[in-house]
Amino acid sequence: MSAKTRVLVTGAGGFIGHHLVSYLKDLGYWVRGVDIKEAEYEPTRADEFELLDLRRWGNCLQATRQIDEVYNLAANMGGIGFIEHNKAVIMHDNVLINIHMLEAARLHQISRYLYTSSACIYPGYKQKNTDVTPLREEDAYPADPEDGYGWEKLFSERQCRHYTEDFGLETRVVRFHNIFGPLGTYDGGREKSPAAICRKVALAADGGEIEVWGDGEQTRSYCYIDDCVEGIYRLMRSDFREPLNLGTDYLVSINELVDTISYVAGKTVRKRYNLSAPQGVRGRNSDNTKLRAVLGWEPTTSLAAGLAETYRWIRSEMAKQPSRYALDGGRPPGRPSDLPLVGLRGVAVAEEMSAAD
Repeated sequence: MSAKTRVLVTGAGGFIGHHLVSYLKDLGYWVRGVDIKEAEYEPTRADEFELLDLRRWGNCLQATRQIDEVYNLAANMGGIGFIEHNKAVIMHDNVLINIHMLEAARLHQISRYLYTSSACIYPGYKQKNTDVTPLREEDAYPADPEDGYGWEKLFSERQCRHYTEDFGLETRVVRFHNIFGPLGTYDGGREKSPAAICRKVALAADGGEIEVWGDGEQTRSYCYIDDCVEGIYRLMRSDFREPLNLGTDYLVSINELVDTISYVAGKTVRKRYNLSAPQGVRGRNSDNTKLRAVLGWEPTTSLAAGLAETYRWIRSEMAKQPSRYALDGGRPPGRPSDLPLVGLRGVAVAEEMSAAD
């Protein structure tokens, strides 16, 4: 795409937004990043970066000035523990962000607008079993989404549709299925399960114990960040106006996720189950039939390979903070190059063994 195309990425200080800025810069776009915070782990590559609270209407107008396309990733969100205990705040903040951003895009005659939704919009009644049937895009209705976060995502999907129908704004909607990878939050309460487990395994001694929320039999599919940003871009360039899943259809239990992370860390860990902790739905998986048909593409990074990169990065970040993190059950942290990680060939074997189980 021509370098003259001016793109806005909101949520550019966050995990996916930061990676998306870098992806778009590699393709030659001029990029403005906007967030309420700067990128935490490395400097942004955006041509401009503005600290703006997009819950405020005037800030949305400022963010979208002289822009051709918008990738709206800004949201107040986190892992299951955060979204279970902050429903009012999440709905308040995210509805304001999304309704203001859509209207600002309309007024500034933005040519194309992408909204990032979530698999949390899918009905709870379809996710009661661990061997869940993969979720198709049309399964969203009759609606019964995740309380709070899922409802505001589903509402904003509809708002995008109506802005297309009523005003001609070209909108795209992507439904994320558990995106993970380096440069994401791994502590503090907003982290997702892969990052949280990577942190716990890094802290544990070989043969030690980590806490697992629930009984560990709940199931999910996970998508690596590099595949995520490529999928976002492919959808934006497509002519498809309906919501589209973006994830993998490789279903694993949380127990299997722990085992895979332990393997890439070169450790054996015991699991202590916390049945009173938030667990979310019993099972969730992405049906990628429409993704393959629409984009002629699907994610290619294996779960184990992605987890190896993620664990390596999280552990190296923790090793930089010895006063806060005692790695390996209290052993002084080694250099990142000393990390006991197996090679990716061994990781692939581990994943195949996990799938066979």
